[in-house]
Parts: sequence; structure tokens; C-alpha cells
Amino acid sequence: MTSPNSAPNSAPTPGPTPGPSAAPEPLSRTLPEPAPAPASALAPAPAPAPAPVSESGSTRARAPKTGSTRARESFERRLARAVQTVTSRSLGPYQSAVIRIGFSLTWLFFLLREFPHRAELYGPDGPWSWEMANRLIADNRAFTVLLWSDGRPWFEFVYAVAVLSAVLLLLGWRTRAVSAVFMVGVLSLLNRSVFVGDGGDNVLHLAALYLVFTRCSQVWSLDARRAAREARASRAGEPQGRDRVGPLLWTVLGGFLLVTTWFSNVTGEWWLPVLLWVLWLGNGLWWLVCRSAPGEPRTLLDALAHLAHNAALLVIMAEVCLIYATAGWYKIQGSRWQDGTALFYPLNLDYFTPWPALSELLGASGVMVMLVTYGTVIVQVAFPFTLFHRRVKNVLLVVMMLEHAGIALLLGLPVFSLAMISADAVFLPTPFLLALGVRAARGRDRLLRRKGAEPLPEQRRTGEEPGPRTLVG
Repeated sequence: MTSPNSAPNSAPTPGPTPGPSAAPEPLSRTLPEPAPAPASALAPAPAPAPAPVSESGSTRARAPKTGSTRARESFERRLARAVQTVTSRSLGPYQSAVIRIGFSLTWLFFLLREFPHRAELYGPDGPWSWEMANRLIADNRAFTVLLWSDGRPWFEFVYAVAVLSAVLLLLGWRTRAVSAVFMVGVLSLLNRSVFVGDGGDNVLHLAALYLVFTRCSQVWSLDARRAAREARASRAGEPQGRDRVGPLLWTVLGGFLLVTTWFSNVTGEWWLPVLLWVLWLGNGLWWLVCRSAPGEPRTLLDALAHLAHNAALLVIMAEVCLIYATAGWYKIQGSRWQDGTALFYPLNLDYFTPWPALSELLGASGVMVMLVTYGTVIVQVAFPFTLFHRRVKNVLLVVMMLEHAGIALLLGLPVFSLAMISADAVFLPTPFLLALGVRAARGRDRLLRRKGAEPLPEQRRTGEEPGPRTLVG
């Protein structure tokens, strides 16, 4: 192959070969004039890019990005975005507020309903005596402060504190401290007489532990009102008032923890007083950092608080799914559930018939008994598999809440039903909760004759919220 600048006489001459007597024609007449080469052809070709050199000195070819590489980068990007989400904000503020209100209302309802019989259930007048409870606690190491004394005044004090903590948690007042007191009251009473309960006590027992780690007062609470008032004062440049209640409450609870540590041999498990100490020290550190080092230390504590809140919500959701999954699969193994007659038997027991006429009316229809029996099993087994399908999940959620309302009405188990409805509320969609909050605010305004009042600031959707999505899809 010749270059454009080489001589053309090296190419063979086209045309007939001349005879011996004919004189050869000059090459300039037989070959056409070569066309002038373009300027781009005369320019030197660019040098190829050097191959990348490894650390050992050898060259290697640059591999193109494959589908697996892009998928790995996409997975890493999604993972980083997920970590950023769970550490930058507390998810489900309305769901956490609803479960706070639901569980505290359930516990308050139980304490007030059993108030005339409190001494027989958990106090010194009950068949489960203080000595028997002491022997049981020494064996199972369950946490309770009622074993510090067998006197009536101490029991009355613990019961009153349990009622007060339920009221304050319901209102959302100082929830970081009150949620810990609420947990102590729930565990102390329920572990004192473990044979008193209807299933709802187990749900309350676990929920009291989880609520301690949640930021359940972001909306619909007195804490949210106080935070909004402080934010408005800060934007207006007004001086911040001194918080005297918080340090006083923190000091009182510190003294209680000292007494708890002193009675640790009869209190129960060692890890629960340790958890209370960690929460107490963490709240003190939070108060100190917010006032003296609001920079990176505050950001770190915020990230840890967001992470603990989101993890606690995830555990609550997993607990609800586990309750329904185990209940549904155990029902499948029962012969009465298989033949569709399981509902008939509790409807004909005097202990579970607060409304005998209504129970008799429902139990007289074999088709209705069969439909409710099979429907209960189907809904409980299917619910955990529908979490990421919003519409189906919301339909099953309504069915389960109606089912628990029916259990409260027909079988006379209101505490169990309220506890389960409160646990189910963690899956309620945010738009529904926003509309519920607006309606509640309007009803409050009508009740208080405050015409033209605007909705609470914490009930409006903020820019950080992801839109009309449920907590798990």
C-alpha cells in the first residue's frame, strides 16, 4: 500500500500492450493526473492512547463497563441512599405517634377498668401472694419494682405512677423520660402476676420496650407544640427560656435509678437497669450537647437517634407480622379451623359472651361461622406477604382491625383488641393519618368553639416527607 505522496509509476499501466514497432508512449500521457490529497490526509495521525499501566509495570487493556459492573454500582448507590435515609430523619412520624397514643390509651383503659380490683390482681390481697411472686421472680428474673416492699402504700404508689405515666405519654409530654417510666410501670405490674392477662398484656409488654427507642412525639404531642413554639421564637430572634422541668425530671429519675441499682438482687434481669442507666446518661448527654456543642456532636447524636427510632419501628412491624403468621399457621393445623367450625365454640361459652343474644345470632348461622373462620385464617396467613403491595395490604389491614373490633364486642376482650389495633396502626398510610389529624383538629375547634382555627403546624406535610406512601411501601 502506497502513501498519497509516493510516485505513481510503480502501478501497472492499463490498456493494450504496444507492438514491437510502435514507440512507447510516455507515462504522463497514459496515466491520469493524481488528485491533490486533502489537508486532513496530509496531517499526521493522532497517537493512540497509552494503555494503563498496573502497579507491577505491565500494561493492561481498559475493560468496558459490563452489566454486572453497572448493577454493582447501582446496588452500592441504593445502599448508600438507604443508609442516608435511616440516619438523616426519623421515618413514620405519624405512625409512631399513633402507636404511642394507642398503647398508652390501652394501658390507661386497663388500669382504670381494673382499678376497683387492683389489689386482688397485682397487690397484696391477691391469690398470687408476695412470697409466691418473689419465688417466681427469683427463677425467671423478670423485672418488677413491686417486690421492693410488700406493703400496701408502695403498691398504691407504683399503680398511681403507672396511671400518671400513661396519661402523660398519651399527651406526649416529655416523652423521652415518660416512656421509660411507662415501661417500668407496665413491666412491674404485668410481671407481678404473670397469670393475669388475655394476650394483650404480651403485646403491651413488648411495645413498652420498643417505645423507649422511638421518637414518638414528633407530631400530635405537647412536645411537638413546645418545639414549634421554640422554633418560632428562634426565627423571630426572641431569647430562649430556660428549661427547668427537664433537668428536674432528669435528677428525680437519676435518684430512682440509684434505688433500682440498690435493689438489683430482687428487681429482676440485670440488663434492664443497665438499659435505664444508658437512657438516663444519653438524655443528659443530649441536653448538654444541645446547649454547648450544637455542631458535629449534635449531628452524630441525631443520626444515632434516627437510627434507633427506625430500627424500633422495623422491630414493631416484624413483631406484628410474626404474630399474624404464627397465629395463622397454627390455626391451619387445628381440626376445628380446617372444618370451619372454630368460631362456633367461643360464641357458646359463657365466659366469652358479654352479649349472649348477639353471640347466639351469629353462631346460629353455619355459613357465617364458616366464612368468618376461614376468612380469619386467610387474612392472618396472607398479611405478611402483602406488605409491599399497598392496596392489598391496606384492604387486609382494615379487615384485621374490624376483626379485632369484633373480638372486643363479641368475646369481651377489649384490651387484647385495642393492643392489636394499636400495633396494626404502624402500617396505616400517611395520607389517611393526615386527614384523620385534620378532622380531629376541626372537631376540637368545634368543641372549644374556636371558629376559623388553622390546623396544627405539625399536621401539614413537610418537604422532607416522601409523599403519599405507607411506611413499608
